[in-house]
Amino acid sequence: MSTTTARPSAWRRLSDRLEANADGSGPLRGSLTWRRIAMIWLASNFVVTTMLTGTIFVPGVGYGEALMLILVGSIIGGAVLVTIGAIGTRTGLATMSLTRGAFGTRGSLLPVAANLLILLGWSWVQAMLAGITVDFVVAEFIGYSNPALFAVICQLIVVGLAIFGHEGISRVEPWLAVVMIGIIGYVLTVAFTTFPPSAYFAIPADATIGLTNLTVLDIVIATAISWTVLSADFNRLGRATRSTVAGSGLGYVVSTFLSMTLGATAIAYVVLAGGEVVEFDPGVIVGEFGVALAAVIFVSVMATNTLVVYGMTTSAINALPRLKLRFLPTALVIGAITVIGSTFLGLLGLFIDFLFVIGAIFIPVFAIMIVDYYIVNRRVYTADILEHRGGRYWFTGGVNIPMIVVWVLGFAFSLLLTYQFPSPIGATILAFVFTFVIAIAAAAVTGRLKRDGTEPEHQHLADAAPEKAVEA
Repeated sequence: MSTTTARPSAWRRLSDRLEANADGSGPLRGSLTWRRIAMIWLASNFVVTTMLTGTIFVPGVGYGEALMLILVGSIIGGAVLVTIGAIGTRTGLATMSLTRGAFGTRGSLLPVAANLLILLGWSWVQAMLAGITVDFVVAEFIGYSNPALFAVICQLIVVGLAIFGHEGISRVEPWLAVVMIGIIGYVLTVAFTTFPPSAYFAIPADATIGLTNLTVLDIVIATAISWTVLSADFNRLGRATRSTVAGSGLGYVVSTFLSMTLGATAIAYVVLAGGEVVEFDPGVIVGEFGVALAAVIFVSVMATNTLVVYGMTTSAINALPRLKLRFLPTALVIGAITVIGSTFLGLLGLFIDFLFVIGAIFIPVFAIMIVDYYIVNRRVYTADILEHRGGRYWFTGGVNIPMIVVWVLGFAFSLLLTYQFPSPIGATILAFVFTFVIAIAAAAVTGRLKRDGTEPEHQHLADAAPEKAVEA
């Protein structure tokens, strides 16, 4: 008697296909040159959110001061970014997987959870920007305006792309960077042929806005910190550590400087033209530079947001391997949350505070990670970091309690400097130094700095545990 095997449902077939293509959390052996790494960072940071951040600065501070602070802040923040990224190149692990070394196998779930919340916030911000851009164009042509509705529609498209088309988006994004460079050239040409450069540098700072040079510096550094959560993810694709550091540093600093300079120049153009200055509003810039800019903003935001939603999904799955979460239902749940949040347009008014919170959370995290990898563990993580239980990074019940305490202290210190006791050099630099020092002190007190006279041998984790390696 023959038996007939029931064909899996369409849902099951789709879920299985997505499961097979989802990114894993194991070590990856990179092969990219410094030029490819530089292009990845150029493409990733030539995005509208970075450009619109530049619109926050003028006329709160002078145009020339804004450009200088963008460059200095990008270099300072970029130094942290490439230092964390180098750990990814040396080990093959993504940034959040590396937190196991400093915080413990279970303790790492805290920064992972914080990262998911931050990515969720970015997803909402970008959905709102796409919705506002579409609303501006539609209102111009037919007079209908409903930015919340358009934000929801845009985010529904993003969720669909995250499930079905994220690989295509990742291939297209570098070309979007080329388009963004063209837009930068167009906007700067229009801006500086309409008004001479001297006019931009002569715009007086408006003290009533309440923006200072230190605030601008902290915002620019916080932007770099927000990208550092992905630094090891990108840089583990690199072939060699030094060249990857050079490529990522160059790509990040150049793209950030150009993107924020574009935003600062565009809003300065609005000031000189006598228009209404509204910070972090794509409609203001689109109104001056046309629908073509609106199309680029829309496509750029949609592409970046697709990768954000996909990244949240894979991060949640990889953080909780014992739950055996499947990609499709996890993506749908996370997608539903992003769609709901995209309607809260008032949150855009809190964007500066959002960046400061990112800095307050992750500056201490990265200071601790740098201390743990480069000083405590002497630039070596063993294959134990890949285990879900036991081993060198289990600490106390899976949690490195002293470093969790250091993180909380660093977070509180950063918030105090930001909102209560402003320092002469801003909050981010001091918060990093404070956390760095007490992390070393905590490691010394707990005996983790003791040496036995032997030098640990470095081995890429794809070689140390080839059965857990993933393909690039």
